[in-house]
Amino acid sequence: MEQSLNIAWVLVGGFLVMFMQVGFALVETGFTRAKHAVNTMGMNLVIYPVGVLGFWLVGYALMLGGVREWPSLGSTIAGAHEVKLGAFGIFGAAKFALVSVAEDPSSLAMFLFASVFMDTAATIPTGALAERWRFSAFLVYGFFMSMFLYPLYGHWVWGGGWLSALGVQAGLGHGHVDFAGSTVVHMTGGLTALAGAMVLGARAGKYRRDGTILATPGHNLPFTVVGTLILAFGWFGFNAGSTLSAADPRIATIAANTMLSSSGGAFTALIYMWWMGGKPDIGMCCNGLLGGLVAITGCCAFVAPASAVLIGVIAGLITPSSVMALERRFRIDDPVGAISVHGACGIWGALAVGLFADGTYGSGWNGVEGPVRGLFFGDASQLAAQCIGLLANALFVFPAAYGFFWLVERVLGNRVPVEVEWAGLDTVEMGSEAYPRA
Repeated sequence: MEQSLNIAWVLVGGFLVMFMQVGFALVETGFTRAKHAVNTMGMNLVIYPVGVLGFWLVGYALMLGGVREWPSLGSTIAGAHEVKLGAFGIFGAAKFALVSVAEDPSSLAMFLFASVFMDTAATIPTGALAERWRFSAFLVYGFFMSMFLYPLYGHWVWGGGWLSALGVQAGLGHGHVDFAGSTVVHMTGGLTALAGAMVLGARAGKYRRDGTILATPGHNLPFTVVGTLILAFGWFGFNAGSTLSAADPRIATIAANTMLSSSGGAFTALIYMWWMGGKPDIGMCCNGLLGGLVAITGCCAFVAPASAVLIGVIAGLITPSSVMALERRFRIDDPVGAISVHGACGIWGALAVGLFADGTYGSGWNGVEGPVRGLFFGDASQLAAQCIGLLANALFVFPAAYGFFWLVERVLGNRVPVEVEWAGLDTVEMGSEAYPRA
């Protein structure tokens, strides 16, 4: 009975995370210009079926094909296999297209739950590369992300791979710990977005020859606000659902920490931008809220509420600072701030585990006895494991993504012609307009 309830809990969490796709669509479309609205909405729609099919066919197997069972969901009915290099797991090699687990409820529930997490990571670059990304190149990217890039790093952390084994094999804390995806989901999506933005280049006219930067405000801030609140709602499924157990009392702590960190991030970003610019910036307040959510995602089960507020406050400073640095100093064009929200705050969220985990949860995590503790609570080695996980992400995800976009550029072309960009992707690339003239 308890296992059936847990499966239902995981599914409901997955349903909430899937609803976050609506939030992403509204946030990104609101932050972009009206002439690109159908294209931006279209990418947020199409990444869902493309991602799910790619993950079903190959990605799920590479990521979780080595997991034999999830104890809270019941034993699996099919075998698992993992390809290893010595004692360290590299990728899974079973459950392709769900053929071997087609009658296994626990595996099917985890497939749905893992799929919507993957879809969140895959959606992040659709905002950062908006207003100039060729739709055909975007489709190729969707399969690459869901079938290979996301699953491989995901296996290292969540599938029994080498990063999760750093505790057992190297004595580094509990291995790299990421409760619900600060590195696996958000840093992966953020660094992929960064690589794509660097290869594609800035939107036409964004950076002028005289050094000035063209302001390109989004066309519908109410869209962005509504989308942000939808994401905040769905995030409870993201974080609390990752317990994989409705009977785990830590759910209450996780939910409260999620709420507190997002509020700290939103309020801090609002005050920071008000102080810097003289007026409250609601768009940056939205990104600050999302940055707080990203940061708490990896550590929500391991920290106290007071720490969650501090983590969100720091994320609320990181987000606007990173947005401005990328745009002004590094001249990287990200229309929605996705690289900063997901990449920079994802890094901070992973470090927060290694700093603020207080030893009240996580006993036996990744096969290591005792609860998870960070530097401030007596275990410096946990911070080392977190840093290794961050370094592995940076050294694998970013080069792989950059190489992918580089190859697509030479074979297919990543971005639309300049004249299409000026006219609007909706009319020329998509063949329809969000706001047709009478």
